[in-house]
Amino acid sequence: MSGFDDNPFGEPTIDNPFADPSVQQVARNTNAQINVNDYNPFDNQPQNTRPMGYNQPNTTPAIMQPTQEPPAYTKSGQQIHEPKPALNTEELQRRQEELERKEEELARREEEMRQSSYNVRRNNWPPLPEQCCFQPCFYQDIQVDIPLEFQKIVRYLYYLWIFHGIIMLVNVLGGIVLLDFMIIGLGILYMVLFTPFSYLCWFRPAYKAFRSDSSFNFMVFFFIFFFQFVVTLIQAIGIPGSGTIGIFTAIKTFNNEAWSIIKGILALIIAAGFGCAAAADLFLITKIHRMYRSTGASLAKAQQEFTTEFLRNQHVRNAASNVAAAAVQSQFSQNTNPRY
Repeated sequence: MSGFDDNPFGEPTIDNPFADPSVQQVARNTNAQINVNDYNPFDNQPQNTRPMGYNQPNTTPAIMQPTQEPPAYTKSGQQIHEPKPALNTEELQRRQEELERKEEELARREEEMRQSSYNVRRNNWPPLPEQCCFQPCFYQDIQVDIPLEFQKIVRYLYYLWIFHGIIMLVNVLGGIVLLDFMIIGLGILYMVLFTPFSYLCWFRPAYKAFRSDSSFNFMVFFFIFFFQFVVTLIQAIGIPGSGTIGIFTAIKTFNNEAWSIIKGILALIIAAGFGCAAAADLFLITKIHRMYRSTGASLAKAQQEFTTEFLRNQHVRNAASNVAAAAVQSQFSQNTNPRY
C-alpha cells in the first residue's frame, strides 16, 4: 500500500503538473509582468540546441530568382506580331472590278463554247465597229479554237501577217519620199491585193489546219506560203521596176547630196524590213513543216481529206444534182421526140 497516497482526499502528489518547481516559482512571483509577445521558449535552452540561424542578423536580402528570363525586346519581334495593314477602299474596288471582268470573259467564252456545237458563233474578224456598213466575215479566237500546244505558232503567223501589211504601207510612204511614182502606184496595188489575199490564202488555211488537224489545209498553206516567201525575197532584193524598195533601190539612192543620204538610209530600213519578213517566212514554214511531218501526215492523207470534203460540200452536191437532173431531162426529151 506504499504506492498509494495516505490521504485520498488531499492534493495529488503523483503526476501533478503544478508540482514542478519552475511552475511553482512563476506562480509565486506575483510582481512579474509577462508579455506574450516577448516570450521566447528557447531562452532557457543551451546554445548548441537553438535552431540554426536564430537570433542572427540577416545581411542578404531575400530575392527570388526567376526560372526563365523573359525574351529581349527586339524591333523585328514587334514587327512580326504587328497586324497587316487593311486594304483601302480603292484597292478593294480595283480587285472587285478585275474579278468581274474575268467572270464576264469566262461567261462569254463558255457561251461561245456552248454555241459552237450548233455552229451559230458570231463572226468577229475583222474587228469593225457596229456602226460600220461592213460586218465581220470570219470567226477568229485562237484561245478557243486552237489547241494549247499550237496557240503560240498560230499567234506568230498572225503577227507575221500584220508585219507584212505594215511593210507594204511603209513601202508606199518610202515611194512618196523618194518621189518614185512607179513605187507609189505598184506599192498601193500590192498593199490592196496582197494584204487581204495573204490572210485568206495562207493564214486562214493554217488557222483551220491547226484547229481541226486538216492535212489538206496544211498542203494549201505550204504551197501558198512558199510563194509568199519567194515574193517577199524579191521585194527585199529590190529589182528595179518591181515597185518595191529593196537593196538595189537603196544603193542607187545614195549620192553626194545630203538629202540623198537620208533617203538612202530610209530605203535601207525598208529593204531590211522586207528581208526580216522573208527570214520570218522561211523560219515559220520550216518549223510548221517539221511539226506536220512529226504527226505522220502525208500527201495521200491530204488527198483523201480533199475527196471527202469535196463530196461532202453542200454546194458541190447541189451542183452535181443539177447536172444529173439536166442530163436526165435531156435524155428524156430525146426519147420523147424521135427523129424522122
